[in-house]
Amino acid sequence: MEKLSNPQETIRVLQEYQFNFQKKFGQNFLIDERVLTRILDAASITEDDCVLEIGPGIGTMTQHLALRAGKVICVEIDPNLIPILKDTLSSYSNITVIHGDILKINLEELIEKEAEGRPLKVVANLPYYITTPIIMGLFESGVNLAGITVMVQKEVADRMKSEPGTKDYGALSLAVQYYSKPTIAANVPPNCFIPRPKVGSAVIHLERYQTPPVDVIDEKLMFRLIRASFNQRRKTLVNSLKNSPELNFSKEEILQVIKSLGLPETVRGETLSLEKFASLSNAFSNL
Repeated sequence: MEKLSNPQETIRVLQEYQFNFQKKFGQNFLIDERVLTRILDAASITEDDCVLEIGPGIGTMTQHLALRAGKVICVEIDPNLIPILKDTLSSYSNITVIHGDILKINLEELIEKEAEGRPLKVVANLPYYITTPIIMGLFESGVNLAGITVMVQKEVADRMKSEPGTKDYGALSLAVQYYSKPTIAANVPPNCFIPRPKVGSAVIHLERYQTPPVDVIDEKLMFRLIRASFNQRRKTLVNSLKNSPELNFSKEEILQVIKSLGLPETVRGETLSLEKFASLSNAFSNL
């Protein structure tokens, strides 16, 4: 079969199966081979790797992954795409296609069965409406991840990589940077997809840390503090933490901790680095 990265071949397959794009699944199929190459290069895929592809669509990127990786596991939510994938990927022996929702699948069980003990590399053209739940779900799953390389909405990629004090900096920036080192590998215009999305996209590589870059006594507390700090980002840190339903510290305790870290009472959460949030969390843990 001709490669699906040829737009004419993609159109032929879609017409043959009378496939209708499902808006609820956020389907936009990549049709640019140069971008596919950038994704695989950013992910550093080799024949020793086991790759999890989320949302393979009709198998465009899967074909390229199969030529580089030792094993490719695909998880596709749309039942209408399963027979298409069986057709387009029929000549590849190192691919397993699973019909399911990546947010509901037991990843540890799946990887134990399929990955044969190898660290997992995740590659995906993610549906934009559930990008964050998927990425955070992967990080928090406990699966042995080597890295995540995904196509996401450009503004989301910018937020993942943002630094303190910038407009894009927020809870997502801190969460991603706690688990990984983010690098934007490519910006991708709408004309690289069928159908064309209304926004620009970007390929971002998240290199998983073996151990987080900061020491935290209570990881869950740190993330509650981060969420509280950005729920009302224009408020001072004192007021944001005091008003959070997730926290039960008094204003006096909050002021005591902020003062102990040498921060002004008027400090806002958006100016604090990951290291500062770790120190903040540890100070509250030691109260």
